[in-house]
Amino acid sequence: MQTSPQNSHSVTVIGLGPMGRAMAAAYLDRGYAVTVWNRTASRAEELVNKGAVLAAGPEEAIAANEVVVLSLTDYDAVHGILDAVDPAVFKGRVIVNLSSDTPERAREGAAWLAERGAVQLTGGVLVPPSGVGDPESATFYSGPLETFEAHRETLSVITGKTDHRGEDPGLAALYYQLNMVMFWTALSGYWQALAVAGAHGISAAELLPYAHGALDLGRFLDFYAPRVDAGNHAGDVDRLTMGLASTEHVLHTVTDAGVDGTLPAAVVELFRRGVEAGRGGDSSSSLVEVLRKP
Repeated sequence: MQTSPQNSHSVTVIGLGPMGRAMAAAYLDRGYAVTVWNRTASRAEELVNKGAVLAAGPEEAIAANEVVVLSLTDYDAVHGILDAVDPAVFKGRVIVNLSSDTPERAREGAAWLAERGAVQLTGGVLVPPSGVGDPESATFYSGPLETFEAHRETLSVITGKTDHRGEDPGLAALYYQLNMVMFWTALSGYWQALAVAGAHGISAAELLPYAHGALDLGRFLDFYAPRVDAGNHAGDVDRLTMGLASTEHVLHTVTDAGVDGTLPAAVVELFRRGVEAGRGGDSSSSLVEVLRKP
C-alpha cells in the first residue's frame, strides 16, 4: 500500500505516549491533517475526537503522509513496529525519528530506512510533553540539510526552535544524550539533597530557593569551557585535593543522616581517582581527562 501525501500540512504520528499525544495535539491545533497509530488504540481516542484519523496499522499510517513522526521509547521499539511493514511503503517518506537511543543506533536506523527509499531526520526533543508546541522549546535534528529545510515549518510545530546539528544522523542523538548526561546527573543530585534535607526536617519548599542558586551553573560553565578546550587545568581557582575533601564531607553528611550514600560515594571515588592520577594540584576540570581514560 502506498499513497501520495494530501498536502504539505499533513503528518503522521506513530507512538502515542505522553510525548506523541502532545505532538499530535500540537499539529491538530495548528490545522494539520493528522494520522495517528499506536499499539493501544484507546490512547488515540481524545485525538480522534479532535479530528485525527486513526490508522488501522503502521503500514497505513506511514502510507498516509510524506512526513512520519516516530515517538517511541527506543530503536528496539521502532524496529518492533517497522520491521513488519512492507519495505515499498517507505519510499519517498521522511521519517522524523524522535525516539531516544544512542548515536550509533540512529545511524543504523537511518541506513535501514535509506535502503527502503526513505530519509531519516533524527531528533532529540529537549522538553517534556508540557513543552511541546512552545515557541521557546527546542529540538536537536540531524540528517540531510535539504530535507530538514524543506520540512522546517512542520518540525517547528513540535518545538519552535529547531537546531540542525549536521548531516550525520547520529549527531542529534549525541547532542541529546549529552544533555541527558547533565540533566539526569544534576537532577539526581537534587533528589539526593532533598533526601538529606528531609532527614533534617527541611522541606523541598524550604530548600527550593537555595536549590535554584546551587544549580545555576552558568557562570562556572562560561569560565571552564574555554579553559578545557585549551587544555588548561591549572589549579589557580580550585584544586582537586580540595574538591576531594569537599566531596568526602558531602558523603559523611549524607550517611550521618541515615540516607543512602551511593551517589556521593561515586563522586568521591571519581575525585580520588583524579588525585591518585597525580592531578591533586590541578583544577577539578582535570577530571575530564580522567574520565577519558576509564
